[in-house]
Amino acid sequence: MSGSPVVYIVDDDTDARDSACALVSEMSLRAIAFSSAEEFLNSYDGYRPACLLTDHHMLGMTGVELLETLRANEVSLAVVVMTAFAETELTVRAIRSGAVTLLEKPFSNTALWRAIHQALSEDRHQFADEAKLLLIRKRLDSLTESEREVLTVICRGEPNKSVALKLDVSVRTVEGRRSSIFEKTGVFPIAELVQLVMIARPELC
Repeated sequence: MSGSPVVYIVDDDTDARDSACALVSEMSLRAIAFSSAEEFLNSYDGYRPACLLTDHHMLGMTGVELLETLRANEVSLAVVVMTAFAETELTVRAIRSGAVTLLEKPFSNTALWRAIHQALSEDRHQFADEAKLLLIRKRLDSLTESEREVLTVICRGEPNKSVALKLDVSVRTVEGRRSSIFEKTGVFPIAELVQLVMIARPELC
């Protein structure tokens, strides 16, 4: 889904959570707060565009563990991790897990604004890319078995005559199937189609 951006705030410190919510409201953004990572995971419905602002040191699941759980479940929501103890190991772990940034407490309002803006911008782009990928997958899934056979050989860079020989069909048949592939996927030229197939359906290449 897509609409007005939302900032999810996860912090077990009530004062810190309320302060972050107030700042987000000053940015004319909608804030939804949670007192634990577990509460967030039980409530998140996949809404995008959005970003997650989470403290690291919390009772139960930590902020980085929350980030790792999201990634393990293939949720690409943009995440900003906050911590009063920015050890090198923690920073590396957060960034490797895909955090947009790690903010060391105490931080200025300006630093938080910048982090949220960056996270929302990245999430919008990621959401758009995922939507495009999903559309391409659906279109590729609409191909017939014979069209997929032609597409597989085309992805290897072979010309129509070679494709026809391998599939034991006429060149005209190959040309017809190629035309149908372009029409169904809405992608042309062939170089762009191959690139998208390698990302969306690599098993076809």
